[in-house]
Amino acid sequence: MQTIEALSHRLSSYLEPNQINLVKRAYFYAEQAHDGQKRRSGEDYITHPLAVADILASMHMDYQSLMAAMLHDVIEDTGISKKAISKQFGSTVAELVDGVSKLTQIEFESHAEKQAENFQKMALAMANDLRVILVKLADRLHNMRTLGAMPPHKKRRIAKETLEIYAPIAHRLGMNDMRLEFEDRGFYAMYPLRASRLQAALKTARGNRKELVEQIQTAIEKRLGRENLTALVIGREKHLYSIYQKMRTKKKFFKEIMDVYAFRIIVDSVDTCYRVLGVIHNLYKPVLGEFKDYIAIPKSNGYQSLHTVLVGMHGVPIEVQIRTKEMDEMANNGIAAHFLYKSTSDDALTSSHNRARQWVQGLLEMQQRAGDSLEFIENVKIDLFPDEVYVFTPKGRIVELPHGATPVDFAYAVHTDVGNNCVACRVNGRLAPLSQPLQSGQKVSIITAKDAQPNPNWLNFVVSGKARSAIRHFLKHQRHTQSVALGKRMLSKALTELQLELEKLTEEQTLALLDATKMKSLEDLFEDIGLGNRVAYAVAKLLKPGAEFKGKTGSTHAPLTIDAGEGMMVTFARCCRPIPGDPVIGHISPGKGLVVHQDTCRNITELRQKPEKISQVNWAPNVSGEFLADIRVEVESERGIIATLATRITDQGASIEHINVRERDAHNSVIHLCIGVHNRIHLANIMRRIRNMSFVIRVQRSKN
Repeated sequence: MQTIEALSHRLSSYLEPNQINLVKRAYFYAEQAHDGQKRRSGEDYITHPLAVADILASMHMDYQSLMAAMLHDVIEDTGISKKAISKQFGSTVAELVDGVSKLTQIEFESHAEKQAENFQKMALAMANDLRVILVKLADRLHNMRTLGAMPPHKKRRIAKETLEIYAPIAHRLGMNDMRLEFEDRGFYAMYPLRASRLQAALKTARGNRKELVEQIQTAIEKRLGRENLTALVIGREKHLYSIYQKMRTKKKFFKEIMDVYAFRIIVDSVDTCYRVLGVIHNLYKPVLGEFKDYIAIPKSNGYQSLHTVLVGMHGVPIEVQIRTKEMDEMANNGIAAHFLYKSTSDDALTSSHNRARQWVQGLLEMQQRAGDSLEFIENVKIDLFPDEVYVFTPKGRIVELPHGATPVDFAYAVHTDVGNNCVACRVNGRLAPLSQPLQSGQKVSIITAKDAQPNPNWLNFVVSGKARSAIRHFLKHQRHTQSVALGKRMLSKALTELQLELEKLTEEQTLALLDATKMKSLEDLFEDIGLGNRVAYAVAKLLKPGAEFKGKTGSTHAPLTIDAGEGMMVTFARCCRPIPGDPVIGHISPGKGLVVHQDTCRNITELRQKPEKISQVNWAPNVSGEFLADIRVEVESERGIIATLATRITDQGASIEHINVRERDAHNSVIHLCIGVHNRIHLANIMRRIRNMSFVIRVQRSKN
């Protein structure tokens, strides 16, 4: 069992004596605080903080991180406050401890929400100090190592959380050794039977492969020796969880995955990496398209290496990674590899730290935009997937995006405003659809328009968390603004009918309204009315309880005017597709706001019995926007009818949304068209032009 003396001895190899004393002081403080507490395994509780500090010591972390590791459960489990820790050990250590502590004080709806809130708090703390996440990862690693004492359902829950969040974070920060241990331990806890079966199969396969691995290794070493290149060649084992993942995602058999032989070649300089690559490609033939240069373009977590796949003797595939000692250290320990030096010298603020900081900065942006912690964590999970695509801006800057990213993701990665105003894109100079997945190496330029807005359909294909959260944020804000404006108009109209004016309400009347509706502000009340969750007339009657509205809907006063075709809180019914110029009527639908129908629509008949839900609406004198209308065209069957018809319609400045053709018999067909028009006059002109065509028998506006 680890003792504080053994740890001190270990720390003496890289920390100053006074720093080691501070770590010891934190240990004795925690030991006292946790006095009498036991872990599930029966050991004294202090063994856990000590083990966490030991994991951090193996990464050569600084003394403040080690002090935070000793104290990380003190706030949560012993009732000692952050203030007390700050007084004893300084504010930096207290902030670290607070960042790692879970939110035990708040009651949550569900475990998922609790987990999400914890992660959100940790993300905020990470933004101030990245060491928070390293202490948290070490804490989780020791918990995974001592899972044995937990009941099965808890084991599975902790393992799931580790595989979904902590392993990808370790990967994102380049800490490969930790990620592998998280994944394998998580796999054993989640699926004990699958893991043990795979382990047995791996053991058997290893024995059968041994000879061939040695042969390939010897051949590589000999050839490098002949070229006077000093290198360390290591046969690389695939770990359990990655074999399982490949079998699942790529639908491959165990044998197919084990047929690949993997080696790592570690050299002294970047120059030698490329020389070794040349020698290896001379020894065995490389597989076309499998070479990747992560030295020139590092992965987003700072990982650098040359990757190539060769065809060896007997046609066996050989994967080779070539890297320097520093790159290997970076690949295994990631951001932790440089932590100690960072605190002492400025120039060592390495690229990995910058990358990690940028990532955390991105997390913060998402956190501010997300509606709640569950949405935030969903976006973070998307961003933790490791596969990247590297594309170029028109000026040659490299932008890293998750696998499957589209030009919309690229636009948001450049800047939120570019994403919000994006209308089209060029990929390698050619116009391309916004939903097309990007490939590494492509040059992407975004075309923007000043008044453009994000399209809700983008949520169906964007893959990056930043794009998803920015689009949702914009749509929520737009919905809020529009529903407040609509609700205000509706309440104002209802009050006018009671001889009251919204602008002239006294403070008592306003407070009485808010009190009766249990709303915090008038804006919230307007939004609720605009969303259709409350009826404006019912709210107005709260001020004059005995009052009666005149007419069926108080139609003596000015109806609501509709002045645009697009809006989130005013929608046009699909059953009758009203367009400017049609007599219209509106009804309030919960969550949708105002739904506008043609006055003659059959679907509105029942609603007329509930006058409070009906709203008088009118078109503004000059309505802007495009409105959909359905028309039915009977034609004599001829070749090329659709093309001629489409040309005639588009010549009139209308767009075609949908075409459906039904054959009646050998000679006649019926074509149903859904077209975008500006108003009734525009539609009448189009129908007249269609009627004049030689093959048209009849054209009419269809009512569903």
